[in-house]
Amino acid sequence: MAIQADVAVLGGGPGGYTAAIRAAQLGRKVVIIEQDRIGGVCLNRGCIPSKSLLRSAEVFHTVKEAARYGVAVRGEPELRYGAVLERKRAAVEQLHRGLQSLLKKHNIEIIHGRGRIIGPSIFSPRSGSVAVELSGGEMETVVPSQLIIATGSRPRELPGVKFDGFRVLSSDDALEMETLPKALLIVGGGVIGIEWASMMNDFGVDVTLVEAASRLLPGEDADVSSEMERLLRRRGVRVLTSAKLLADTFAPEDGGVAVKVETGEGTALLNAERMLVAIGRTANVEGIGLEATDVTVRDGFIAVNASYQTAEPHIYAVGDVIGGVQLAHAAAREGVIAAEHIAGLKPEPIQPHRIPRCVYSRPEVASIGWTESQAMSRGHDVKTSRLPFRASGKAIVSGDTDGFVKVIADRKTGDILGVHMVGPHVTELLSEAGLADLLNASVWEVGQLIRPHPSLSEMFGEAMLAIDGVSLSF
Repeated sequence: MAIQADVAVLGGGPGGYTAAIRAAQLGRKVVIIEQDRIGGVCLNRGCIPSKSLLRSAEVFHTVKEAARYGVAVRGEPELRYGAVLERKRAAVEQLHRGLQSLLKKHNIEIIHGRGRIIGPSIFSPRSGSVAVELSGGEMETVVPSQLIIATGSRPRELPGVKFDGFRVLSSDDALEMETLPKALLIVGGGVIGIEWASMMNDFGVDVTLVEAASRLLPGEDADVSSEMERLLRRRGVRVLTSAKLLADTFAPEDGGVAVKVETGEGTALLNAERMLVAIGRTANVEGIGLEATDVTVRDGFIAVNASYQTAEPHIYAVGDVIGGVQLAHAAAREGVIAAEHIAGLKPEPIQPHRIPRCVYSRPEVASIGWTESQAMSRGHDVKTSRLPFRASGKAIVSGDTDGFVKVIADRKTGDILGVHMVGPHVTELLSEAGLADLLNASVWEVGQLIRPHPSLSEMFGEAMLAIDGVSLSF
């Protein structure tokens, strides 16, 4: 007998399981089909394990700097990378158990197997049913009224250089390294590349970071990019921008890899024990049966409308598989919107520039809204402020004064157009900017809030006041 459901979700990552939970809350019978572990890349091979490693790297750095705080540590701190990995695994397992309990609480059935969408058949007169190959080879069929595709993405390979899991690593491979390399070449200066460069540098690895664009974090505000490059260079990371990797020169060596890069200063040969490729992600659209549907794939991603419906209105798609902002929290919101639309509600569409963006390096990067150049290109007459964390009492006593808070506002209306931060714990400060933007607050209104002293949040308020030249701290 086929399994009947109101909603089937193909993929159990943040977009998929969030959509499933919301649909269940709205009274739907829901089935999730997942070939791997519930939680997707974010929980198992992305956000959570990488942030666990970054936290260990941060603690290791802090202990090495203990003398600055008047704390004596006998001998040199020792990094026990095996214990670091065990802590990472424990964090993932704890969250995995919690997620399983949450899905059980909402009576969501999980079918573990590889799902493939099928066309009209004896089970249904329209496409959208899912044939599932179970681990033992048996087949199961799920017949839903609506289907949500949430199959996610995978690391993109560098043309001409394939991942081998040993010398050439994807971010998935890097998380499974049992030992640290002496030297690591990172290709890609986006979010993943920056986080791994920061982490490996703190662990004592010799890091070279190569970015094809003219600056690191090319999607962020130019001031953020230049500050991050300055701070990484100060820490000893070799940074090459406007650098074209010559894939045809790649050669594995006994001790690692060698490859040439072309920059404005000529061609350089780079050697490292391992190479991490972090040049973006590719949507998982192959092998899921899209050819049996009228679903459109455009530029490698599933095309959807503002409610995440595909060309077949009863089939939805959310998360990395549709492209756009490939972030876990974006996928989760997309899943909620899809589920609510299925239930006949009218959820507010996402405005992509209002999705928060974070880099969990040391120091952190956090931003929301338009960059200064984007705001100007959209016709705004902008005014900006930029306050350094060295003006913050809390940053000084914490020993982390690098970075700044930058606010971009419309000169005429005072509306907040963008907030861009580099500094300690700025990923925790960003939600205030997001809430202000959501509530359409002006810089003056946000500046009126009384914030605790001393706190890092004071810098956010002072940056708002500084737009009109009335900051009391700088």
